Amino acid sequence: MTQVDHADLDETVDVPDPMQHQDGQAPDGRWLDDGQQRAWRAFLLGSSRLNDALNRQLEAEAGMSLSEYEVLVRLSESPQRTLRMSELAAELVFSRSRLTHTVRRMEDRSLVERRTCRDDGRGVNCVLTDTGFATLQQTAPGHVDAVRRHMVDLLTTDQLRALGEAMAIVAQGPSPQAPAAAGSGTPTP
Repeated sequence: MTQVDHADLDETVDVPDPMQHQDGQAPDGRWLDDGQQRAWRAFLLGSSRLNDALNRQLEAEAGMSLSEYEVLVRLSESPQRTLRMSELAAELVFSRSRLTHTVRRMEDRSLVERRTCRDDGRGVNCVLTDTGFATLQQTAPGHVDAVRRHMVDLLTTDQLRALGEAMAIVAQGPSPQAPAAAGSGTPTP
């Protein structure tokens, strides 16, 4: 049984956990404990709500998605405001197909251009246009305000630092040599 809090009912209800054996144990012993489950679900809910709020703000104020905004940011921070499409996809953790569709929409609004790489002629670069850069400059203050309102200002300095440190570890991912059951919370060097 798992206890589920029903905030709207002001009570806790026991519900069967379909992933547990009849003896109450997880099939492989690797299920999350209650604290881990709360942290995981809080992360999922919090990140979903944050992304939704940021997407809504960008759509309302600039007619763009958070994904499109991130493309503009990455390009603005790159030399000559240019990145290979494959590098941009890797930085954004997008599939190449997803990035291609995003960039195509942005090209239609003259925010970016795709150009053949001069170095090898095989790759394709994504280039931030002057229109795209101006759009980013106009959009950034409202976006930063939304990031502050929906995340930064809700957390203490220590919480924000801990969040940044934790997400840096998650972004790095597990070490290829790390055993599956490692629970130290830090990556293996």
